Amino acid sequence: MTLPPEFLSAPIAHRALHDLAHGIPENSRTAVQRAVRAGYGIEIDVQLSADGRAVVFHDYTLERLTHATGPVATRTARELSDLTLKGSEDRIPLLTDILELVGGQVPLLVEIKDQSGAMVAGDDRLERAVAEDLAGYAGPVAVMSFNPHCTAAMRRHAPDVPRGLVSCAFIPSKWPQITSETCTQLRSIADFGRVGASFISHEWTDLGSPRVAELKANGTPILCWTVTTPQIESEARRVADNITFEGYLPPIPD
Repeated sequence: MTLPPEFLSAPIAHRALHDLAHGIPENSRTAVQRAVRAGYGIEIDVQLSADGRAVVFHDYTLERLTHATGPVATRTARELSDLTLKGSEDRIPLLTDILELVGGQVPLLVEIKDQSGAMVAGDDRLERAVAEDLAGYAGPVAVMSFNPHCTAAMRRHAPDVPRGLVSCAFIPSKWPQITSETCTQLRSIADFGRVGASFISHEWTDLGSPRVAELKANGTPILCWTVTTPQIESEARRVADNITFEGYLPPIPD
């Protein structure tokens, strides 16, 4: 499946249009509503609850973003939904909650967090949960993951949903949880064809990668993460077809 053109127009708000200084946490309902009102695309993260639901949350553990502690995966969806996000009155949403809020008004990019802990093949419960939630969703939506095995699982469970790979330089010292051999494999974006990817979202500091240039030359849409200033945006757009941003409000093309 090809990436819908809507993903190449309005900039994409990283973890939705959050602003914790004003009580709007990342990946929250309020941040999503704010992005929709502004007309930006939205990127969110999903983790798996203990009872097999896709919850919208970036971290593997709760303490940075809530007043609770411990792994997300040990709590049920109901338990997670009862937790308040720090600095706000928002609670952790389910993916279904966000789909209802967005309702196809803007593009929605769903990052599936690696559940294996090492970017290797694991069970596919999260991918199955995401596929179930996306079934019947009519708006522009795409999924992506750093872990190619997650993207491959989405190909099996939701073949009609566009999918991509999140990529970067994968410097081993910055990724101690994965082997150097896996870093090399991921850096080369070697699994792009195998998993049926139709786009990448690449770290903006590494957009000069020869592999990125090769994919772009072949017509692959190049998204990038995470742009934090107009100056960085100007540099990133020399290569990237669109940006994922936070910390400022980029212009939306007419």
